[in-house]
Order: sequence, then C-alpha cells, then structure tokens
Amino acid sequence: MSLKRKVLELKKRRDQVLLGGGEKAIEKQVAMGKLTARERILALLDKESFHEYDMFVEHEARDFDMDKKILHGDGVIIGTGTVYGAPICIFAQDFTVAGGSLGLMHARKITKIMDHAMKLRVPLIGINDSGGARIQEGVNSLAGYGEIFFRNTAASGVIPQISVILGPCAGGAVYSPALTDFVFMVDNISKMFITGPEVIKTVLGEEISMEDLGGARVHSEITGNAHFFATSELECFDQIKKLITFIPWNNSKKALAFAPKKPKSKYKIESIVPGDPKLPYDIRDVIRAVVDDSDFFEVQEYWAANIVIGFGRINGETVGFVANQPLVLAGVLDVDSSDKAARFVRYCDAFDIPLVTFVDLPGYLPGVDQEHAGVIRHGAKLLYAYSEATVPKTTVIIRKAYGGGYIAMCSRHLRADFVFAWPGAEIAVMGPEGAANIIFRKEIMEAEDPEKMRKQKIKEYKDKFANPYVAAAKGYVDAVIDPEETRKLLVHAIQVSKDKTVYTPNKKHGIPPF
Repeated sequence: MSLKRKVLELKKRRDQVLLGGGEKAIEKQVAMGKLTARERILALLDKESFHEYDMFVEHEARDFDMDKKILHGDGVIIGTGTVYGAPICIFAQDFTVAGGSLGLMHARKITKIMDHAMKLRVPLIGINDSGGARIQEGVNSLAGYGEIFFRNTAASGVIPQISVILGPCAGGAVYSPALTDFVFMVDNISKMFITGPEVIKTVLGEEISMEDLGGARVHSEITGNAHFFATSELECFDQIKKLITFIPWNNSKKALAFAPKKPKSKYKIESIVPGDPKLPYDIRDVIRAVVDDSDFFEVQEYWAANIVIGFGRINGETVGFVANQPLVLAGVLDVDSSDKAARFVRYCDAFDIPLVTFVDLPGYLPGVDQEHAGVIRHGAKLLYAYSEATVPKTTVIIRKAYGGGYIAMCSRHLRADFVFAWPGAEIAVMGPEGAANIIFRKEIMEAEDPEKMRKQKIKEYKDKFANPYVAAAKGYVDAVIDPEETRKLLVHAIQVSKDKTVYTPNKKHGIPPF
C-alpha cells in the first residue's frame, strides 16, 4: 500500500472516530441541549490549539457481547491545548459513546493525561458527562476510578485541577470532582449524585427528580459541592477562562501579573460602610473598592453566603479574599462558612496566593443546631487553615470582631503579617450590650432606673474595650487607619511581604480537624 493510500486510510479512521457514537447519538445529545465532547473542548481552548491523543484506543472487554461492540475512542477524548496561549491538559467524556461509561481503557486514557499534566506542571481540566461505571467490565471499572482518585490526590496542591460537570456524574464517579480544586456546573444540564432517583424510590419509597437531587442549583446553594454556577455551557467556559487568569499554572510559579489599574470611581470605600454598626452592607463593594478595576471574581457565591471568598488583583498581582458578609446572618461564622473559608485559605496557601481578610462579625453562630452539626470541629478548620498558611496574610478589621470569631479571622495570634483596623472597629470578647449585661448585672438590677443604668454601662464598656485602640496598645493591631488608606496599605503590605519566609517544624503533615 502506497503512503498516499495509507494517509487516506488514516483520514477514514479519524472520520469514524470523530463521529463518536454515531449521528443518531449526536442528534440525541444536541436535543438535550448539550454540546458534544469535541465541541466543548474546541469552545474552551484557544482556536486550533487542541491536539488529541489516543484517538484509536478501544476497550478490551469480552463479556456480555462487548467483543462485538466498537466504541470509538472508548468514550473519552484526551489531549493538550492552550487557554490564552498557556498550555493545559484536558479530557472530555463522550456521552454519545456508550453513555460515556467508564471502563478500564477509558480510565487509562484519563490517567494518561493526568500523568502528563503532572509531568508538564500544567492545569488539568476534566469534562464529566458519563452514565458511570461500565457494568460489563465489572471490577476493572472500579479499578479505573481508584486510579483516577489516587492521581487527583497526588496532584492536589501541585497543579490546578478543574472539574466541569456537563451531564450526569453518578455513583463513585462523583469523588473525582470532589477531590479537585474547582467544580463548575450548568443549570438544567449538570447532575451529580451518589444514588440516583430510581434507587431512592426503591429503597426509601420517595420520588425525586434528578435536578432536585443533584442539579447545579442544589450543589451551588445547598451542598457547596459546586464552586461556580452557569446558565449555559458557553457561560461556564467563560467562567473557567476567567478563573485561569487568576491562578498560577503550578505550585512553583506565581499567578500571571497584569498591568495595575485603579478601582472604579463609583466604589468609594468611605461611603460603603454605614456609621451605625447595626446596619448591614455588601462586603463585596468594599473588596471592589480596593481591587484593580473593581474586578472581583467570587467563588461559591451562592453557598454559605455569610462569608465571601474569591480572587481579585491588587497592583496587578492576584490576591485571595476572605470576608464576612454583614448582609447574611450578620456575617457570623458557622459550620458551612468555616468549611468554605478554610478550604479557600488552604488553596491560596498551596499556590502561593497572598491572602487579604476583611473582618466584620459578631462571632460564631450560637444554637443547638450548630452545636449538634459540629460547629466546634468545623470552626476549628478555619483556625487550622489560617495558622498553617505561610503566604503573606493581611487583615483589615472593619467593624465588629468579637470572641472566637476575632481570633479565627486571621488575627495576629494566627500569625497575620499585618493587621489594620478602621477607627470604628470594635474588638472585644463579646458585644457591648451582652458584656454590660453580664459584668454590670448587679448594678443594673439595683439601679433606680435599670434601663438608664444599662445604657450607661454599655457606653462605659464601649469606651473602655470596644474600640481598636486597646488592641493597638498591645500590638495586636499594627495601625488604626483611615478607611481611604486601605488600598494603599494593602498594596504596600503585599509588596513588602512577597519574599516572606516561614520556618515550620519538620513533620510529614499535620492532622486537620476533618
């Protein structure tokens, strides 16, 4: 056979693989409002940058008539490409081929590109759209998942791992996204759950839809398993590309620096926070008032909204923000918000992203429900994460910083490098009202006018303790600042601490309160 004929044969084979599960299967995929696996890759990566590998891999199963079935590419596409000119590794499960089910060779393709990502030290993006384990391959399918999970864990903190759920992701398959850094989901398309509606109906006698069980809204608002929510696949891809501009390519590099930009003039920091400490405000506007171009990229926006996390830039450099949100539950810390913030702090620390913490909270959320849900254990995660973090850490106390919440939100005692406080900040064991009722209980009860005496004692406590100057006098606060100075001081703090070095005890690893 001549070389020319061999090339024609190659093209014919490629064309067969490019059809995936066939035209009817592709039509069905499109009818569900979904892009095909290849369309997704091409929409996400730079134009003409994708290079595919293992296109002709086939399964080796022989039972249940599998030897008679040809599964082109074995239901997953792997390769390399670029996003904004920078290299990434990617895989996308092809639902048109055997429902994207995972067999041994399918898993080997995925683990091969995962190994490439680790060797090349580039981000890994995984697009999940699969009916789960290929039952016909038995334990080989389970072995495949195990190999993937092991690599997810080995890559954690070394390269960014991004999971995109664009279809079903069920059973054991869900644990790979759960082990990665960021999970993206799309409304009415993404489904993620351990046991499907049919099993729940059989075992519990309850009927529930896939969407209500594990749709994008459920995981964005209730479980916290999804970090980003989108209304379309293309919006999701835009979110991924924006995230990639904020994070470094691996743990030995810094995130790409951009030209510094001033915040937009409409965000005036001195007018955002009300003078009355009981009135709420949106902490995100404070962040927008200090970051370049007022561009704040929030993570897990819809879950545990009493704390805000996300990325911004200060003087062109990526910074991770953690901030109490007075608009929701007065910004208290609870089970979910502690988990949310702790995980983000650890991510930023792993990838050398400086942390800025804005503090305004009355403490941890009290109540039987929280105690029984394990607020002690969950709350300790945030203490652990901040204490362990060795990246530059700057804290700004805006209003309230009471009790254990003051300590947990990156206080000097957890080794914050710089701690600033606004003039109206109240730093104390508890709020003035509660403290006065306890400390001066006898005097209030015995007074001719108890209410008048109570107000007097509240003022006395405020003047003596609930201000930033007591903490500043002890060196726990480095400076009491004019709110308008906040960005300038953050720029300086990040600049002078960029070569920060911390010597830690020699140990294999710590034991966080998981």
